[in-house]
Amino acid sequence: MTEQITQDTINKALWSACDTFRGTVSADTYKDYVLTLLFLKYISDVWQDHYDRYKAEYGDNPDLIAAMLQQERFVLPTGADFYTLYKERNTPGNGERIDKALHAIEEANGTKLKDAGKSVFQDISFNSDRLGDEKQKNTILRHLLEDFAKPTLNLRPSRVGDLDVIGNGYEFLIKNFAASGGQKAGEFYTPPEVSELLARLLAPQPGETICDPTCGSASLLMKCGRQVAQNHKGSKDYALYGQEAIGSTWSLAKMNMFLHGEDNHRIEWGDTIRNPKLLDGKGHLMQFDVVTANPPFSLDKWGHDEAEHDPFHRFARGVPPKTKGDYAFILHMISTLKARTGRMGVVVPHGVLFRGSSEGKIRQKLIEENLLDAVIGLPEKLFFGTGIPAAILIFRKDRKTKDVLFIDASREFKAGKNQNALSEDNITKIVDTYRARKTVDKYAHIATPDEIKENDYNLNIPRYVDTFEEEVEIDLNAVRKERAGIKAELATLEAQMDVYLKELGYAS
Repeated sequence: MTEQITQDTINKALWSACDTFRGTVSADTYKDYVLTLLFLKYISDVWQDHYDRYKAEYGDNPDLIAAMLQQERFVLPTGADFYTLYKERNTPGNGERIDKALHAIEEANGTKLKDAGKSVFQDISFNSDRLGDEKQKNTILRHLLEDFAKPTLNLRPSRVGDLDVIGNGYEFLIKNFAASGGQKAGEFYTPPEVSELLARLLAPQPGETICDPTCGSASLLMKCGRQVAQNHKGSKDYALYGQEAIGSTWSLAKMNMFLHGEDNHRIEWGDTIRNPKLLDGKGHLMQFDVVTANPPFSLDKWGHDEAEHDPFHRFARGVPPKTKGDYAFILHMISTLKARTGRMGVVVPHGVLFRGSSEGKIRQKLIEENLLDAVIGLPEKLFFGTGIPAAILIFRKDRKTKDVLFIDASREFKAGKNQNALSEDNITKIVDTYRARKTVDKYAHIATPDEIKENDYNLNIPRYVDTFEEEVEIDLNAVRKERAGIKAELATLEAQMDVYLKELGYAS
């Protein structure tokens, strides 16, 4: 009987492997090493598993076995696998050997691990001084190799079963790194509950294209893909597109995709505003059915100077402020929506709802063009790196009415010590309310165009959803009566206490 392993067991073993670095190297630095070695270990275990299977079937035909292995999702060159590195772990030069193995894997897999000349492992060097001097570096990497060689982290498909066990382990690590990553965490990770909410709100369908122009580690993008599979009998009939500006985070996204079995993807590396890479054959912005993102909040230096002469005409409605790039991302996303099926969900800080000047003018035009479908207020402390509450804006190209739905979901959440979360019930209530599109007392309101115009196109949620709770009217007579009763009871107790004190010889 094949031994199976739980997700929790793998997660604990992976988190334990991080102990090798703790106290010596910062989490922001060592996360790339741990995640990259997990990727190498996984493809090595898959290769070995399949090799053993082919050998059992074609043991007397090594040429056929070699040919079969060349058809694997990832080709593993001789000597570039985890186990070769592990055998040599006690010899100086661990960092250099790992770097050479990664380079060999890149070269053997063509464009799969490269994008316009940039490789997935380009920003990660195991031979870096960031791990200390040569002796310390060699020791740290020896321990790391030994951690991943433990039986618990035998990741062969014949042992762990479902591919998502590995992908989920990868996501588990990313989430835990984000939790300890401070301000930088939001650059690469969207909490899974928020990703789930966006995916359900946008409801991607089979055959559709899905894009995240600021994709981070691609967790939100993949959640949208899985929504198709969950709702349509495991369908993989969708295509994922993304762009990420930070090189090391782009690498995380690529590895994350492969570990989740998402081969039908295109993730580009580059600045989405200054240099959009998702272009069609004519050099125009690609158009998508679903566009979703959790862009950096109020980004400074987003590309204001180049925006006025943008070759893609994304800022015809107005150029956002120099020090706040929120609407730059919103306008880019709207420019990439398909004419009939296009719909988008974007996470924004609340300032986007009411700030004036150029942002106010852009907001007014988007509303007058009947693109804004819903405004959803979220609880505070949902996102890593910031405690401020955020909102989700839903835009659609196929709107049949001109009203806007406002939902105030800010008071319903699962409280945590440092981080709050949305429960399944919280998510379901938001999605059901969005689908029903009806006013719900103290929770949701359908605002007419006239209402929004009367508010000068200010979308601040309390202007539309009244959450005021009337104080219970106090019955002064009842309070007076209760007070008198308490005074009488107190007098009785004091008299009784005097009796006890006299009996004990403490008479005054």
